[in-house]
Amino acid sequence: MHYAAPDARARARRIKLMIFDVDGVLTDGRLWYGPSGEELKAFHGLDGHGIRMLITSGVQAALLSGRSSPAVGARAAELGIEHVLQGVGDKREAFEGLLRRLGLRRQAAGAMGDDLVDLPMLVRCGFSASVQGAPEEVRRRVHYVPASPAGGGAAREVCEFVMRAQGTLGRLVREYLK
Repeated sequence: MHYAAPDARARARRIKLMIFDVDGVLTDGRLWYGPSGEELKAFHGLDGHGIRMLITSGVQAALLSGRSSPAVGARAAELGIEHVLQGVGDKREAFEGLLRRLGLRRQAAGAMGDDLVDLPMLVRCGFSASVQGAPEEVRRRVHYVPASPAGGGAAREVCEFVMRAQGTLGRLVREYLK
């Protein structure tokens, strides 16, 4: 299933910052624990490269998660994501604080989340996305739902949607063809 609101492209065109939840967006939502209780996460290469391309295109990226995990910090560093907020209890407050810190208006921010706790940022940002497996109460309030599953290319689709809307994807593809 894929969904795009009639104004999704116009909204994505204005994005200067794209915020991603982690569990259930960049991962499939399952929580894995190792033998010593350490949390393990599996990230998809397509999602990571999509985020890297988005950053290269001029859109900042951020991770905003209710949970804390060293794996998230490591993945963010690997992808060049400067803004990483973990262990966040109030996503609305964290979202608005990040916008203030970066000097951005809500319309210039996009967000991708998968659950009710993400709604405070999803309904306040200029462009919002969710995943197929999100509760209906979340999916019906966002501007875009990609066809790929969470942790399996959904974030990549969102990144490409934003880059297409901004006219930057073609340039990046041409760079690979050189």
